[in-house]
Amino acid sequence: MGVSSFIAGRIAFNRTSSFSRSIIRIAIAATAVSVAIMILATALVAGFQKTVQGKIFSFWGHIHITQFQPNAGPLTDELPFPDRPGLADSVRHLPGISYLQPYATKSAMIKANNGIEGVIFKGVDRHYNWNQLRRFLRQGGPLHFNDSTYSLDIIISEHTAKALQVKLGDPLIVYFIQGQGQPPRARKLKITGIYKTSIEDYDKTFIIGDIGLIRRLNDWGPADIGGYEVFVKDVKKLDTLYKQVYQMVPQELDARSIKEIYPNIFDWLALQDKTEWLVLVIMTIVALINMITTILILILERTNMVGILKALGMPNKSLRAIFVYQCAYILLVGIFLGNVLGLGLAFIQQQTGFFKLPEDAYYMPAAAIYIEWWKIIGINVGTFAVYTLTLVLPSVIVSRITPLKAIRFK
Repeated sequence: MGVSSFIAGRIAFNRTSSFSRSIIRIAIAATAVSVAIMILATALVAGFQKTVQGKIFSFWGHIHITQFQPNAGPLTDELPFPDRPGLADSVRHLPGISYLQPYATKSAMIKANNGIEGVIFKGVDRHYNWNQLRRFLRQGGPLHFNDSTYSLDIIISEHTAKALQVKLGDPLIVYFIQGQGQPPRARKLKITGIYKTSIEDYDKTFIIGDIGLIRRLNDWGPADIGGYEVFVKDVKKLDTLYKQVYQMVPQELDARSIKEIYPNIFDWLALQDKTEWLVLVIMTIVALINMITTILILILERTNMVGILKALGMPNKSLRAIFVYQCAYILLVGIFLGNVLGLGLAFIQQQTGFFKLPEDAYYMPAAAIYIEWWKIIGINVGTFAVYTLTLVLPSVIVSRITPLKAIRFK
């Protein structure tokens, strides 16, 4: 062990009470807290974005293929077109596409117990993949289809059920808007499931039933659909796959990404990235100020020691190494404890959900956690790099200390 590392160890690990030892402990704690907050910030933002996106994509897919309608809104009833197995197979076999399924929507009103709710009836067929929607079901289960006619089952949201004061198994009268001056058509349907996504735009709007009912009400053909909803395997490749699908559809059809249909939600989610970076920058600045202050205090407190060692002939390089070793100790221990604290709290939140959120505002009952390991590695490497820059200070300060003034310093 060199003289510099020996002296640094004696200062850091001195069992007797000393100001330097207290400063080192405070610096380690501050470093650990900064690293932990940065880890939690990235995990919380990623968890929030992944959870909200997952709910949106699970309910509506990633890409919609519909009949082209100029200036079509997100909730416009689709124009019908015949199911196209050739187009469906071509899209389905694109690398990165998970599956696609037909759907149709129709505006309607539900009346029950003196309450009225305006809704969008989303029609699906017997081959609908319920795996995505099943996790949102609070009561009941999927629709029951039959071969002879359309299913009379519907799935409504928990919000709609509470607003109309109905429960699982109750009958409902649904009035379908026909348009063009025609009176609404009423159908008596049965509640077979109740879902909750916690996304207000969905829960207040959609009920799910048989696409066959829409075909009957709209006088469509038996193979007519309103569109396809396409699911991708990796949401990070959505933009690329959307362009490929858009180029595949014929001129009379249109393909739109779900990001185009609900831009406000995705703009809001993108804003969270800026919040994440703001937290990282602030905590990096705090950590940098913490280390600079620590170095200045340590050198100031040990000015007499520096003067004596200089008088005894120790070169500036060895003197500088004393404080570099102390800073390295603070850095390594602080980063390690910060990782333990940050990842530990993230794991506890992931398992228990002890930190609750107002579900109406954040679309989830508890803060979601998602660990992206490349970000954790980046935080550790970035913290190490920023702290390393501060090690220039001991070189500048120690080289300017003269033995005579340092020995007299009090």
